[in-house]
Amino acid sequence: MKNTENPVVSIHYTLTNKAGEKLDSSIGAEPLSYLHGAGNIIPGLEKALSESSVGDKLTVTIEAADAYGERNEAQIQTVSKEMFKGMDNVKVGMQFQADSSSGPAIVTITKVEDDNITIDGNHPLAGEQLTFDVEVMDVRSATATEMEHGHIHGASCNHD
Repeated sequence: MKNTENPVVSIHYTLTNKAGEKLDSSIGAEPLSYLHGAGNIIPGLEKALSESSVGDKLTVTIEAADAYGERNEAQIQTVSKEMFKGMDNVKVGMQFQADSSSGPAIVTITKVEDDNITIDGNHPLAGEQLTFDVEVMDVRSATATEMEHGHIHGASCNHD
């Protein structure tokens, strides 16, 4: 079956950055499954996997704009430590969900200095050129419910 008409696609992948450092991989675990055409994965990878078939292997390099976007300095803010009232030990690297003008967003603490905390709303991989080594493991038709909900249903799905 070819990857057309919004199928569920399962892939094994290894993700590296421009320096060749391995950032993530599904090898040795379950393949990543997603509903093709629903925006469940980064646009550049989804485009590269269009019309792929089971057994296809490809290496695709994706520029930041088609991955997690360019870094946006406006997403970096310094806020008062008072915003984290009730938290004893705020540290660099901690992540929190925050409300943004476009809905919920994840922010990462990048600096703690006296009573000021710098938070970054950019995705950690924003601005990065990424390379995926991918093998298509399975392609199946999506169910009507998966199409309606815009994502696949499986063990980690927690709604009816």
